[in-house]
Amino acid sequence: MDVMWSKKSPSTMSLSIHVKNDCGPDIYLSFIQSFDHMIRGFGPIGLVRPHQSPTHIPNLRGVVRSEDHIKSGPFLGMVIGDPTMYERYWQEMGDRTTVIIPGWKFISYFSDKRKLCWFLEPEFENAVIRLHKLVGNAVTDGRYMVVGTGSTQLFQAVLYALVPQNASEPVSVVSAAPFYSSYPLITDFLKSGLYKWAGDAHKFDKNEPYIELVTSPNNPDGSSRDAVVNRDKGLLIHDLAYYWPQYTSISSSPADHDIMLFTVSKSTGHAGTRLGWALVKDQEIAKKMTEFIMLSTIGVSKESQLRAAKVLHVLADSHGQKGHFKENEPFFDYSYNLMAKRWKQLREAVDNNKLFSLPDFPPNKCAFSGRTFSSQPAFAWLKCEGEIEDCEGFLRDHKILTRSGKHFGESAEYVRISVLPRDEVFDQFTERLASID
Repeated sequence: MDVMWSKKSPSTMSLSIHVKNDCGPDIYLSFIQSFDHMIRGFGPIGLVRPHQSPTHIPNLRGVVRSEDHIKSGPFLGMVIGDPTMYERYWQEMGDRTTVIIPGWKFISYFSDKRKLCWFLEPEFENAVIRLHKLVGNAVTDGRYMVVGTGSTQLFQAVLYALVPQNASEPVSVVSAAPFYSSYPLITDFLKSGLYKWAGDAHKFDKNEPYIELVTSPNNPDGSSRDAVVNRDKGLLIHDLAYYWPQYTSISSSPADHDIMLFTVSKSTGHAGTRLGWALVKDQEIAKKMTEFIMLSTIGVSKESQLRAAKVLHVLADSHGQKGHFKENEPFFDYSYNLMAKRWKQLREAVDNNKLFSLPDFPPNKCAFSGRTFSSQPAFAWLKCEGEIEDCEGFLRDHKILTRSGKHFGESAEYVRISVLPRDEVFDQFTERLASID
């Protein structure tokens, strides 16, 4: 994405945004939203949208070039957790993850009519079970698996499944602040009469049915979480998207909750594959989730499932068949080392600048790797210290685009920063952060 200012008249400036094929739709839209704040004071401005629609724009490098790039450097987009840091590993894997799908395959809507989730491909189901057994992060025995177009669709499906259709009032949906900023948006997006966003779980004091979202490790602050409300009328959804050994230590006891959500994007980095899965104890809840997905998208792409299955099997092979992967590290070793390097780099940048602080995490032994380490989350929950009240605005002035803590139910003194972009973006970010005075 290139940004160019041009003078149309003595009193008018024009802003042109040229989107190349390396720009993702989410970050393009986030950039436009962030730029809305940046352009105030420049007078009348015309935004030239790309000729392509956002759905046809692939992947973003995270760097937005401006006309004065030579003088003051690029804008650095650290808003979205676009996991492009994983590209290098999968490039080095070469053709191992290549999938060839003949034209006659996947004509039918159905994967297995005998299954509760009839659009779940057996290859994907087997690969997911194999991965969980390898890592030991979740119980799969005695569970129903439901596949969705990312964990976002699964979250909507779970809300639909948990709430009685004859409820007299919308059921409150809560999560402990700081909570994932998309939870309120997704919950209220359809304006359903079945459920409604009710905010911070710490502040929920009503004696009525509720649904609590427990995200662990948490997005945005990386903390390990348990339920907060703990009342008889409550139902829990455990979002475990980041419960993988590159981000946090894995407990010796696999997670064993009624409803657990996972996603391909944060486990392997394949966000564009748009797949998530739920492990569900109760058959009726799994049925209703399947019904929601059937009504909204008539299933989930089989091509995506087959590709994800191949990737997950290669990932597992990299740990179980190391002799065949001599030139490559096992995936979780590679990604752990990369995250450790980045967090060391980030903490050094923050330590060199007293304007900022980061949360500390206690070290724990990982049952999967045997390492003892502190969590190294996919996002950094950065606080601006001193008299800086708007951390997002302060960093924007230094051409670092972040997401304000106010979107996560917290103070604007905080921002969420992605730790997952490509190396060149992250390196520029930490250098710039350390140099701010």
